[in-house]
Amino acid sequence: MGYETKGTGNETRSGKDEGSHAGETALARMKLVSPQSIILAHHKIQGVALRTPLKRNEVLSERYGANIYLKHENEQPIRSYKLRGAFNLISGLSEEEKKRGIVAASAGNHSQAVAYTCNHLRIKGTIFMPKTTPLQKVANTERFGNGNVKVILEGDNFDAAYAASKRFLEENAGVYVHPFNDPRVISGQGSVAKEILEDFTTGPGANEIDYLLVPIGGGGLISGVGTYFNSMSPKTKVLGVEPKEAPAMHDSLAADSLISLDKFSSFVDGAAVKQVGVLTFSIARELGYKVLLVPEGRVCSAVIDLYRQGIVAEPAGALSVAALEDLKDEINGKNVVCILSGGNNDFDRLPEMRERSMMHDGVKHYFIVEFPQRPGALREFLDSALGPTDDISRFEYTKKTSAETGPALVGITFRKQEDFEPFVKRMKDVGFTHVHLNNNELFLKYFL
Repeated sequence: MGYETKGTGNETRSGKDEGSHAGETALARMKLVSPQSIILAHHKIQGVALRTPLKRNEVLSERYGANIYLKHENEQPIRSYKLRGAFNLISGLSEEEKKRGIVAASAGNHSQAVAYTCNHLRIKGTIFMPKTTPLQKVANTERFGNGNVKVILEGDNFDAAYAASKRFLEENAGVYVHPFNDPRVISGQGSVAKEILEDFTTGPGANEIDYLLVPIGGGGLISGVGTYFNSMSPKTKVLGVEPKEAPAMHDSLAADSLISLDKFSSFVDGAAVKQVGVLTFSIARELGYKVLLVPEGRVCSAVIDLYRQGIVAEPAGALSVAALEDLKDEINGKNVVCILSGGNNDFDRLPEMRERSMMHDGVKHYFIVEFPQRPGALREFLDSALGPTDDISRFEYTKKTSAETGPALVGITFRKQEDFEPFVKRMKDVGFTHVHLNNNELFLKYFL
């Protein structure tokens, strides 16, 4: 198929892949993910993972003139769909394998799923998480493990934590539970699709879902859900959604080859990976998914919009909702399901998300403004450049000696985005030289 299988993440210390034959290809493993395997997984997770509600969202439905439904996986015991896949895999291990203990790596939600499962089954586990993981997810992983798991923070992203976990595996006995690149995990995640189709009842249009939006990190969720829908609801248009700043699946499908990103942002931490799985890529390519890319600012806007409705979603969990804007011209009158994949949001990040959201929406702007170093210059700026509803949200200025002008960092909040251009024109008319910073990567990196 043009690439080599590099392992599924189930390797034990011997380096052999548990439950598979040497040299088994990704194509062969694809056959292990089927509607039947998903139905069996759904049966196995009963009593542990919840059957989460599928609810019509009135605010989004009115906004887009469509029937928008949210599948609330943020209401799982660990606030994420990840419990489905982890429990399906671990509960199916032999007693000898369970005694070895579990090894895993995750940016957060998979770690909580593994910890929850280890505690439920009384199995010991070691979980590697990036140092950048929100504190809430680290604390919850330890809480769900209840003494049965050890959490080790390593690296700045999932791939670094994953590499550390594999080094640990080489030196210690254990069974590896990969967050997405394993057919048992994928089948467990696919149980979401079974519930969606069973619960979607809208009278004459029952089970006729026009669009299904699925967030993508490593690709486990969309591989399972897509497999089930491809067989059980083939008319449904299944769309993946990734952060624009971490497009691992999108770029791999575009290149028709599994690629590793040289550079990516980990802001949407639950969906930021350097490389998707060999198996998940194979399934995505086989089913012909289209992947939408959503900028981080719009993801933040979606998180805040949902929060105002009383719905807690993390950035990765809100990806599907954020993508609706790209489909607004084609979903009018359609039935659309968005999988709200997780709600483990670190509330300490809300101020940053609000900032990013306002910048994306065009109502918050930052400038370096050159102020003449003379009395009355600031008053002139306030009287002549600032509009009646414009608000200075940040102002940092240091007077320079032996210079005619001094730079100031100025943050302006506008009532509406249309106020931006008039403000810029007034600054030019008055003679204030300035640099707009909203698209300056260096500024965004260090300021936000």
